[in-house]
Amino acid sequence: MRRAAIAALVEDERVHRDLYLSESLFALEQKHFFANTWNYVGHASQVSNAGDYISLDIAGRPLVMVRHDDGSVRVLYNRCAHKGTPLVTERSGNTGRFFRCPYHAWTYRLDGSLRAVPLASGYDGTGFDPAAAGQGMQAPGGVAMHGDFVFAKINPGGPDFASYFGEALASIDNLVDRSPVGRLRIEGAPLRTLIRCNWKTYLENINDTVHPLSTHESATTAAGNVWQGRAADAPKPMAIEQILPFGAGHDFFDRMGGRVLPNGHSVLGTAFSIHSGYTALPEYEQAMREAHGAARATEILQHSPQNALCYPSLALKGSPQAIRVIRPLAADRTVVEAWSFRVEGAPDLLFERSVTYNRLAFSPMSVVAHDDMHLFQGIQKSLRAEGNEWVSLHRGFRAGELATPTLDVNGTNEMLMRNQFRAWVKFMTLDMDA
Repeated sequence: MRRAAIAALVEDERVHRDLYLSESLFALEQKHFFANTWNYVGHASQVSNAGDYISLDIAGRPLVMVRHDDGSVRVLYNRCAHKGTPLVTERSGNTGRFFRCPYHAWTYRLDGSLRAVPLASGYDGTGFDPAAAGQGMQAPGGVAMHGDFVFAKINPGGPDFASYFGEALASIDNLVDRSPVGRLRIEGAPLRTLIRCNWKTYLENINDTVHPLSTHESATTAAGNVWQGRAADAPKPMAIEQILPFGAGHDFFDRMGGRVLPNGHSVLGTAFSIHSGYTALPEYEQAMREAHGAARATEILQHSPQNALCYPSLALKGSPQAIRVIRPLAADRTVVEAWSFRVEGAPDLLFERSVTYNRLAFSPMSVVAHDDMHLFQGIQKSLRAEGNEWVSLHRGFRAGELATPTLDVNGTNEMLMRNQFRAWVKFMTLDMDA
């Protein structure tokens, strides 16, 4: 498919259904789009000790993130340079002082360099040392870490890490700075859900504030009935405190505001969000003032966006200290991982909030996520219906909005979604011939 044909699938205020349905287009996304963008790999706290690793796929390529014995974090392709055998097959573990191939016992140091091969004399005079196999495990085109969040880019070309994310990195800073000592720690396994929908459907929904009132009506109505008759200032159980705002009216979501950033990134809830009304924790707030100063502590704690999106793979919630990672598998299959952070130097209640919210909103057995999953999977099926091949993104559209790459908008403006698709075209065609 040529560059012009790809670009024609995304118009100013609508996108073609093939972006969600086409397996051949998904194959091109793996080859071009995901390879040209910076994708989230993992958090450094997941590999605390030398030899600790996690394994994952990005753009269809198997990767391993490992803690080197010098303390650095490395990201390497999870394949032996000999026959291509995966060196680790578990999602996480400790490989010891080196990687050892289970096929022919080639070994590699934790930086990927070749350590030893069996029958080494058999390679004398063969030109093995300068060959690709002699160079050991290779790294992807780019690896970067910000606030212990590790990212990788498969292709070497395109924008560098700082240029790609720009202002979006402030959302990571806001999450890290909620620790009085500046450290977060992933704790526990994620809630990992396979959804039979296209990854873009899920990503759009991260910025969709119109759906909660109707999609989650049964959950918020049930929660409201449970809490009915209580005094307005009565202390709420954590689950009630977290679920009731989902039922706020359209005006609430419209006024919360959003910020569109270059390269598909965004912040939803720049003024306030459903997370802004959580119960105050005076001792924690005092610790934050002592650590950051009064003005900075207030700035950190009062900024609680609904979602901050580091496009295309990471959505962050500064409060309640949670992230979602989007892992596309096929045109109609997406894995979503919801992870909880323990905020070091903060009370255990913050971690409890994170775990409770993830279970409440992102577990497939929750009162919230099953609503979304039902609709996402229905969309994947019903988009094949004839009569209209296009998906509307008209709400809030204004001619000329492309002239300002960074823009503040109202919270229900679909520009937050249009921005994602414009970035999709940009990085999908970045290395394509005309």
